[in-house]
Formats: sequence, C-alpha cells, structure tokens
Amino acid sequence: MKTILIVDDEPRITQVLRDYLEQAGYTVFSAADGEAALHLARTHTPDLLILDVGLPKRDGLEVTRTLRKTSSVPILMLTARGEEMDKVVGLELGADDYVVKPFSPKELVARVRAMLRRSEANAPTAQLIHAADVTLDVPRLKVTRGTQTIDLTATEFQLLATLAAQPGRLFTRAQLLDAVQGVAFESYERAIDAHIKNIRRKLEPDPRAPRYILTVYGVGYKFTDEL
Repeated sequence: MKTILIVDDEPRITQVLRDYLEQAGYTVFSAADGEAALHLARTHTPDLLILDVGLPKRDGLEVTRTLRKTSSVPILMLTARGEEMDKVVGLELGADDYVVKPFSPKELVARVRAMLRRSEANAPTAQLIHAADVTLDVPRLKVTRGTQTIDLTATEFQLLATLAAQPGRLFTRAQLLDAVQGVAFESYERAIDAHIKNIRRKLEPDPRAPRYILTVYGVGYKFTDEL
C-alpha cells in the first residue's frame, strides 16, 4: 500500500485530505511544520509528499530544497498564492506538481494517483535509452553521462526520457506536459521550463550553454542528435 505524507499546519485541511486519501486506499501520516516533515520523510520514506508552502519553522520551499539533495520522492506542493512566480520557484526547487488553495479534494486525489503512476510505470517501454553520451536505465530510473551518474526526480527522468528517446525531434511544451502529466487538469506550460532548467543544471557541463537539451525559441525543446 502506498504511503502519503501530508505536511500542512491547518488541521482542517490535513483531516480532509487524510479522509479522502485513506478512502482511496492510501496509508497517510502527517506533519504540521517543516522540521517534522523532514524527520518523517527520512524515517518513513513515503511514496509521495503533499507539501504546503506556508509552514512554520521551515517553509515548503526550504523543505523541498533540502529533500532534493538526497531524495527524488514525488512532491505535490500546496500554495495559497496564485502568483505564477511562486509556482515556478517551487517547481525549480524540485517539486513535481502544484495545487492552489482552495482546491477540490477529489482533484487532488486524482493528481496523487497520476503522479504515482508516472513515477512507477509511465516511462518509455525501452529498457535502455542511448542518446549522445547519455544513457537512461528506465527500470532503475538511472541516468549516466559518460561514467557520471546524474540524479533526477521521477518527473525530470520522464521528461528527459521523452526527449532522449527521439533525439532530434522537436517537442512543444504542450506535448512534453502531456508526456509527463497525462491528461492535465491545468495546462501550465511554464512548469516544463522549470523542469528543463533543473535537468540542465544537473546534466549539462555548462547549463548556460546547453549541449544536450536545446531550446527552439517560440516552440519548445529537443534533445540534440549529435554533440
């Protein structure tokens, strides 16, 4: 049974989410501040985090930044702020998706299901993907560039796998969003830019002059078919 860690300092929201997620068949535990969230994430190794941005002690952005140093657990961020930049910052720090408060609990459960499916079984069917000097081991969610191991989150891996499986092909942001998110509840294409920035930071020798993932301005991205 999959385990979900809810991190929110509003007991009413935590209880509503717990009720819906347990009814959907998940094991749920919770924390009310950022420090407790980090402790539980390390000791209980949940399959997914639902993480509020506005937390006491350590906010959700700091928790995400800290977790991403050692973990690729899927993170669904909750925010009461509707500003686009707040969403982008969370995604750039390594969150996989976001929901803006107030939200529909049923939609959130559907998002959780979709994220867990992506992290497990929504990768390309090939066991190994080779492009330039980059290799993706799909069953193990492992990426290497030459002999160097590159640590990616599940969403970043799926996005890179989509691009690298067809080097030279141009993908629009909408196509990439569909590839990593399935049927999106909210077509937020800036999320793709944030994930690409993260992948470049980890994969590219010089993220300011990318050699693997190229931008086609006004259209989208492609994985280069030659170095």
